[in-house]
Amino acid sequence: MKQVIEGVAFDDLTLDEAVRAGEALVRSDGFHYAVTPNPEFILLSRKDGEFLRLLNGADLTLPDGIGVVYAAKILGRPLKGRVPGIDFASGLMAALERSGGARVYLLGAKPGVAEDAMAALSARYPGLTFCGCRDGYFQDAAAAAEEVRAAAPDLLFVCLGAPKQEKWMAAYGPSTGARLAIGLGGALDVFAGRVERAPERWQKLGLEWLYRLKQEPGRIGRMARLPLFLVGAAGRRLTGKG
Repeated sequence: MKQVIEGVAFDDLTLDEAVRAGEALVRSDGFHYAVTPNPEFILLSRKDGEFLRLLNGADLTLPDGIGVVYAAKILGRPLKGRVPGIDFASGLMAALERSGGARVYLLGAKPGVAEDAMAALSARYPGLTFCGCRDGYFQDAAAAAEEVRAAAPDLLFVCLGAPKQEKWMAAYGPSTGARLAIGLGGALDVFAGRVERAPERWQKLGLEWLYRLKQEPGRIGRMARLPLFLVGAAGRRLTGKG
């Protein structure tokens, strides 16, 4: 079931349900892609019609940011909960390992990060084959897609930041031969150990954004958009335009 929140149609799934849906896509034929929008994505999509179309055209659209969950409650269309992209990816890799394995390719981040992430994930999920990686600093998008195709992955993590990663997946994903591509932003930095996630208690309280701000005060401008996003949702609920 889909819930439309501020123009974006989200799949109303728990994390476990999302993992099962993702595993089914990896095991099916053809190309599919998943997106993990937060409030910043939604605000960007208001100015970029193509980006909005790609978010709504994804096979899975999962609510990454706690702000999306709060907005859904404000608008009277509550979601089952937040599905962080990195938790979805981790759960999916564990499920694929249990059910016979898969080939995984990592695309994105700064030079060296994808290699470190691949080494860490190979140790964590020995039942998967990490068939290749490359950084996101490429000039030729088609050539990058060809590199991915040559590695023959089943699952592709695309970590180029929004909306670049979504547009790349839509344009080049089918040519890679992957069955599922997931836009995961800065996930490779976390998998590589370059960025520390918030402690679990912060995550459960929906305060992962605050922990990230504590680590990176320079993000204050971006974080300031969250209350404005929620105020906008409240205004639309009051006026009946939500």
